[in-house]
Amino acid sequence: MSGSMNLTTHELMLRDRVISALNSSLSFPQVLEATRAPLLELAPSDSVALCLMRTTPVLDFKWLVPGHPIPLLEHYASVSDHDFVRAPIFARPNEVILDEEMLPRREYEHSLLYQRSRELGLGLEHVMAVLLPIRPDFLGALALYRTQRRSYSPQCAAVLSSLTPHLVNAVRNCSDVQALNTGALLLEELHDRTDTAYLIVEPSSRKVRRSKHADVLLERWFAPSDFHSSGLPLPLKERLDALMGMDADSRLEKNVWVSLQADGYRTVRFIELPASDGPRKWALLMNEIPMSIPLPVDMRSKLTLREAETAKYLLRNWTHEQIAGELGIKVHTVDTHVRNIRDKLGIDNRAELLYQAARLNKPV
Repeated sequence: MSGSMNLTTHELMLRDRVISALNSSLSFPQVLEATRAPLLELAPSDSVALCLMRTTPVLDFKWLVPGHPIPLLEHYASVSDHDFVRAPIFARPNEVILDEEMLPRREYEHSLLYQRSRELGLGLEHVMAVLLPIRPDFLGALALYRTQRRSYSPQCAAVLSSLTPHLVNAVRNCSDVQALNTGALLLEELHDRTDTAYLIVEPSSRKVRRSKHADVLLERWFAPSDFHSSGLPLPLKERLDALMGMDADSRLEKNVWVSLQADGYRTVRFIELPASDGPRKWALLMNEIPMSIPLPVDMRSKLTLREAETAKYLLRNWTHEQIAGELGIKVHTVDTHVRNIRDKLGIDNRAELLYQAARLNKPV
């Protein structure tokens, strides 16, 4: 991913440091603080900020700023209706947008946001931002700022773009595992449902903690002959071993395991847990999802009619060819709908669509 950007050895090292920092904690402030220095050096900037947004029942937002505060963001509520960044990034989720693509320079300098930043003693001369769809009801937006008149280059945008999947993954993990006690590396009991459970596993694949229904699910999912001597079923142990041997970019496409059964789907999401030193443990989040899972209202509201119909059939495990035949459209049109669904819902693949749809239909 980074090779096409012709990064220097030092820049590659910085990128690796950013990715490592994004996976260093499940606390938003700690992740941002660890990420700040290498990110600001890799994509030269003066400051960085993360906006966390809830979209229901109304748009609500919270700014997190590591390092020195950004006065404008402390007064953001008073100028939010004039934020010229919001519309462009909402229109192009997961794409890095430069300020020159948001509006002409003359309009930029006459905007209320820019004028207010100068009044507060920190003129934000340039901005580069990306919207991070996490769930249909939860979004993140990362912004980098420069206080000097020096435009961001396409190379800077490409660097940030290469990090966007890791940013999405980090925000999702922090959000999904808020109950993690990072000091003791223990998950609290999340719920009493019999269709969901978790395991905490050491690198040797030894189970060190589990929720009350974990063994029930494992026994229902796997035959006795499927289990390794470590206590983990071989399919899960093999996936975990593979993930531990992958680089960070490769892991993003493989961190959800899905098995299709006659009565529904079985999914396991693998999350590497933070640790100050020594081998890092992993959380395996297990879910059973019915075959006839409906498309949640929150998801449907973000999609066009055709995209919603396509998503409905994806949840039934239909192929793109089957969907095209049912809807009377070409396969490449289905491919386009699927790409739009992924962008709008902040999902990486069909497994993630199942995972998020089940979560919204039956929230934890």
